[in-house]
Amino acid sequence: MQKTLDYIQTHRQRFVEELFELLRIPSISADPAYKDDVLKCAGKVADYLREAGADNVEVCPTKGNPIVYGDKIISAELPTVLVYGHYDVQPADPIELWNRPPFEPYIEKTPLHPDGAIFARGSADDKGQFFMHLKAFEAMMATGTLTCNVKFILEGEEEVGSVSLGGFVEENREKLSCDCILISDTHIYSLEQPTVTTGLRGLSYVEVEVEGPNRDLHSGLYGGAVPNPIHVLSRMIAQLIDDKGHITVDGFYDNVEIVSAEERDEMAKLKDNPEAFNKSIGLRGTEGEEGYTTLERTSIRPTLDANGIWGGYIGEGAKTVIPSKAFAKISMRLVPYQTPEEITGKFRSYFEKIAPDNVRVKVTPHHGGMPYVLPIDTKEFKAAKQAMEEAFGKEVLPYRSGGSIPITSMFEKVLGAKSVLMGFGLDSDAIHSPNEHYGLYNFYKGIESIPLFFAYYSK
Repeated sequence: MQKTLDYIQTHRQRFVEELFELLRIPSISADPAYKDDVLKCAGKVADYLREAGADNVEVCPTKGNPIVYGDKIISAELPTVLVYGHYDVQPADPIELWNRPPFEPYIEKTPLHPDGAIFARGSADDKGQFFMHLKAFEAMMATGTLTCNVKFILEGEEEVGSVSLGGFVEENREKLSCDCILISDTHIYSLEQPTVTTGLRGLSYVEVEVEGPNRDLHSGLYGGAVPNPIHVLSRMIAQLIDDKGHITVDGFYDNVEIVSAEERDEMAKLKDNPEAFNKSIGLRGTEGEEGYTTLERTSIRPTLDANGIWGGYIGEGAKTVIPSKAFAKISMRLVPYQTPEEITGKFRSYFEKIAPDNVRVKVTPHHGGMPYVLPIDTKEFKAAKQAMEEAFGKEVLPYRSGGSIPITSMFEKVLGAKSVLMGFGLDSDAIHSPNEHYGLYNFYKGIESIPLFFAYYSK
């Protein structure tokens, strides 16, 4: 293993320079205007895979953005690890809040990252993280230390719900057959306390619409006599959570997993620190479901949040109207035993129930996903824990994340394999926000940990 580590040390600067080439490509999957950039990025990823030593590299077309595939099969007697990542990124808006252009990567030292952090859209989510796997694979190939078969599946639609991935996996079961899936699209708890993510919440994402009059109305002529959809929608959203942080949707908690006292005690070892949490995001205080800590609220409990609300006139100057319609986007994070179909249906029924009779409401489901848990007694978790403990030189704890990666449950259902969520980012990396960044220390620790995972897993 020392040969691999020496190779990584020798080529670390080149690894960053090559990552910068990927980060300069604005592969924004949500905006059709960037379609050519998405295709360009897929091609570049394929080039890096070939250069690292992968065989059978393809840019596979789908109904949406292409999926990049490659593999290295060294022995039928060895286990096979499928590495998943995504090369598409979130839109960079609002551009004016970035310190520098989002697709011109640079390195800057920060108090949390004294060795420097890479600032660019996609640096942590997920180009910087999946690129660790390509460079770790390159190091193992160059030093003859690859201990498992490896396959790569790198998609370009994760940020828009992985709409083509499920069909691709179904159609290519044999090609993608594996013993486990390795994913780095999560974060560790902190630099002082590295973790392996053992749980993810599921997701139900909907858009709601409230319609009042059949057209926008003059607020002077009609104000005070007709329902204002913005007012109605605001009152309805306010009814969705009570003053104890409890979601009021009928039946919402019917199938929620009850986490044992023993597991909650294990979680407490992560030293929930509300003061540091508040300071990190500029809050004066937290709020949430009564009876749970901040860490528990963001991991083992379901949530409901309004993600956006709009209606009427929001341009420059004044336009005194009562809007015909108001809209909001709402996400619900789910825990084990809840399903997106169940929760979406219950939300729709409740939202229609609390609507006043003088407006019309509509609930449109968007994407969703199932929760996921990796038991800590599995060989997959144990190999990840050992690998990261050796790389970081610290105890590594299990950690349930509040985020969602819906493809994990799909992989398990279709391929019959567990996903190992061995991410190296931090929750302060500002993913999906201006000034996204990824610490160089985290980047290199990831590259060092991945060959160790292969070595321990192959045993």
